[in-house]
Amino acid sequence: MTADALTRIVKSYDVRGLVATELTPEVTRALGAAFIDVVVGTGNEFVLGHDMRESSPTLAKAFIEGALSAGGSVINIGLCSTDMVYFASGTWAIPAVMFTASHNPASYNGIKFCKRSAQGISMNTGLADIRDRAREYLESDPAPNPVSGVASERTVLAEYAQYLRALVSLESSRPLRVVVDAANGMAGLTVPGVLGNDLGGELLPLEITEMYFELDGSFPNHEANPLEPKNLVDLQKAVLAQGADIGLAFDGDADRCFVIDEKGQAVTPSAVAALVAKREIMRVQASGEEGPIRVIHNLICSRTVPEVIQENGGEPVRTQVGHSFIKDRMRDTGAIFGGEHSAHYYFRDFWGADNGMLAAMHVLAELGSSTQPLSTLAGEFARYVESGEINSVVEDQASVVATVREKFASRGEIDDLDGMTVSGDSEGVFWWFNLRASNTEPLLRLNVEAGTNQVMETLRDEVLSLVRG
Repeated sequence: MTADALTRIVKSYDVRGLVATELTPEVTRALGAAFIDVVVGTGNEFVLGHDMRESSPTLAKAFIEGALSAGGSVINIGLCSTDMVYFASGTWAIPAVMFTASHNPASYNGIKFCKRSAQGISMNTGLADIRDRAREYLESDPAPNPVSGVASERTVLAEYAQYLRALVSLESSRPLRVVVDAANGMAGLTVPGVLGNDLGGELLPLEITEMYFELDGSFPNHEANPLEPKNLVDLQKAVLAQGADIGLAFDGDADRCFVIDEKGQAVTPSAVAALVAKREIMRVQASGEEGPIRVIHNLICSRTVPEVIQENGGEPVRTQVGHSFIKDRMRDTGAIFGGEHSAHYYFRDFWGADNGMLAAMHVLAELGSSTQPLSTLAGEFARYVESGEINSVVEDQASVVATVREKFASRGEIDDLDGMTVSGDSEGVFWWFNLRASNTEPLLRLNVEAGTNQVMETLRDEVLSLVRG
């Protein structure tokens, strides 16, 4: 049963499972040894960090035991955000492991792996090999090897904060009132270090109101998943009550950030991606860098994103969904920035990895250099009407997609980059939708965008009626 658990918990891009029955110390120990065999190599170092979940220190300890027994050496940076692990991996040019289940409930934990310099690992680029090697360890049940690797500890928050502040300057910003909802996750550690002066850095012109900054993996206030509107309600109320200029909401491992404007309204991740893309393009142009300035957007970002990229002299690169895939595309294309609908934002200057804090700092810098409120600024990057992602439980996904394809075959252009995307127009109003299957659950995910709310709603409801019968 222990070996069988690997099939369930090793997903397309990471490991996620129930702590009590699936992601146990025994399984984690085997994954630690396998990680050394497949990625790190005997005698080499890797960095490890973990979030604030109650199970994280125990699982991290088991992983280290397995890694040391296989001859690997670990630099343990302890409590941290996922992007702090990427920072350490990139700075030291070594592989890395982060223990977190991100936005999942408290009963879950997980592992994010990367190769040296924060390079992503997916099922096709090493994760399947780690899974299979771990299964061999579990099934053979060998006697423990003597510890041959070396374990050390180090903190990186101060270096991380200094690095981000050098990338995005906030010192000259106008004073801003900022409400931050850390959701009892790792932003409770990183926000005071990066945006505050807990580490003795220069005091920024930010008046920060802290919400749920106590590190608590039981998530006593709400789930650490800002993608769900219900988890933004407290922040929206606080922004209005405080008369704040902006609200920021982080997920559990603080690698994603959602933005609320001064009216208490959510700024779509696509609008944030377009805003940051424009800033990064302008920065590269000002530096005199030659060659095409490429920016990645996945295929379910708003049409606004590639428009803004082109309008500002960049070259949009359309990709499928998935963080490991996008990291590979960042490296292969030399893209300076990448944005996803899910509020993952990737930066060439951060080793092509995603960093929610860095995206937040770009939004703060843009707002702080303008006399306009955030709602006005964001409105420039939200030109169309998005449905947001709508999930439907569907067992026979292929049959349902075939039905939708047949229905729309004569009404628009179809492409199959990731699921099925159909684009067309209705009496001169453009529209598109994407329907794709989940990699891990019996779900079909629908995203719709159109030039008007009426066209979007009509199209959304028509596709959903086909999907849900």
